[in-house]
Amino acid sequence: MQEKKYRPNVAAVVVSSKYPEKCEVFIAKRNDIPDAWQFPQGGIDEGETPREALLRELKEEIGTNRVEIITKFPGWITYDFPPTLSEKMYPFDGQKQQYFLVRLKNGTKVNLEIENPEFAEYRFVEMNSVIENISYFKRPIYKRILNHFKKEGYLLC
Repeated sequence: MQEKKYRPNVAAVVVSSKYPEKCEVFIAKRNDIPDAWQFPQGGIDEGETPREALLRELKEEIGTNRVEIITKFPGWITYDFPPTLSEKMYPFDGQKQQYFLVRLKNGTKVNLEIENPEFAEYRFVEMNSVIENISYFKRPIYKRILNHFKKEGYLLC
């Protein structure tokens, strides 16, 4: 059996600049997959650290990287692409992700009016409604990440 290939990737749980007074989490709807909502994420380029990739991807996907990094998940999480995405993501079978928890700095605006936008729209949702709004195959991962950040005291909601 051939070993699976996972694309190195970073992902961001973005809380608004109003956090911790107001606990709302950023989710965005992809342009290329109908009704697919997710956190910002993207590949790590060769020679790039996960932190560098995080800041670059945020700038590319949400139009800003003016964030405070609160913490990162200890370790990497892998997942396989569902059959509907496998052809599009070839030669990778899934992704290996490093998750960060970040807070938008005061006065920072999200801007999806960028060149080649990945997202069609976005919203900030309350913590208890994040999972129900996310693409089905990412729900177990998002639950694990959010529960970890809450358990460790980084997400106070």
